[in-house]
Amino acid sequence: MKNRIIILTVALLFCMTFLLSGCSSRTSQTASPKLTVTDTLGRQVEINGTAQKVVAIGPGALRLCCYFNNPAIFVGIEQMEIDSPTGRPYLYANPLLVELPVIGPGGPNNAPDPEKILAVKPDVIFTTYAADKATADNLQSKAGIPVVALSYGKMSTFDPRVNASLSLIGEIIGMDKRAQELVELMDRFKTDLDSRTNDIAEDKKPTAYVGGLGMKGTHGIESTQGNYSLFNAVHARNVVDEIGKTGSLIIDKEQLIKWNPDKIFIDGAGYPSVIEDYKKNTQFYKTLSAVKDGELYSILPYNFYTTNIDTAIADAYYIGKVLYPEKFTDLDPEKKADEIYKLLLGKEIYAQMEKDFGGFERVVLQ
Repeated sequence: MKNRIIILTVALLFCMTFLLSGCSSRTSQTASPKLTVTDTLGRQVEINGTAQKVVAIGPGALRLCCYFNNPAIFVGIEQMEIDSPTGRPYLYANPLLVELPVIGPGGPNNAPDPEKILAVKPDVIFTTYAADKATADNLQSKAGIPVVALSYGKMSTFDPRVNASLSLIGEIIGMDKRAQELVELMDRFKTDLDSRTNDIAEDKKPTAYVGGLGMKGTHGIESTQGNYSLFNAVHARNVVDEIGKTGSLIIDKEQLIKWNPDKIFIDGAGYPSVIEDYKKNTQFYKTLSAVKDGELYSILPYNFYTTNIDTAIADAYYIGKVLYPEKFTDLDPEKKADEIYKLLLGKEIYAQMEKDFGGFERVVLQ
């Protein structure tokens, strides 16, 4: 009897040891190890394992995170996103995000609100506000939460800093595969546009101009860009490049008459301003060959809280189709836009953008 008790006791202790070691093993297997990443400012940031809950603050931060098609990770949103969702495909694709708790005012001129961010208890803060290491470190110190800086770079569309930011997000939220897919998509679109247009002789290209571009608000036909990324993507002859300036600028309208480009593109957000100006200065527009010859085209606006990369890529395909139709015979710009939206955001958005701003079309001023 005594021996049986001893044997049973030993067996029981063995089972308990086995069960406890199994639990310990499972716990160690599921525990997420600490992660150290280098953000776009070159800061080393330590995160306590894969982030399950995040906030994204500053121009474009939320958009980049939305490309992962995992809205459940967000625990807060900036007020500016809620107030101005129009023209932002990432919010069209994820309408419930505007119901999240507000974590600050948002906007390029407003500082983050550490207290409101802390209240929603994110595992990490993704930010595009921080222009330098000190700013990011200061927010991290105040919030007591890891802060990871993201960047759109100088060009936004097809900029390597965007790819670096996507890779960072993927690593932090445990979606490396999706990050790689996104980077490959960006590169694929860029390569496709380049291969269709890079061998066209300069003297075979029509001259082009883009007006009505957003720049801290909406503007008319005189608002344009030098070294315009979408023209660069299809090797267009941008008349503005003649003056050697890069980025957003407001030109003298008389200069546009001198350039007299073959084809003019108008940003959909600036189109109402162009129409208003046309009614006041009809003769100016009638002197432009592009207006007289029916070579005025509208593109979808993409500058809302920095660049909607999806829309910008769709615009680049449409611009290419207009400038070099023989190189894009296989392409329907509207279907291509929905393909891009679906691949990046999981939903076809073109119809909503067309409803809000007008779509890809030839424009007749009247």
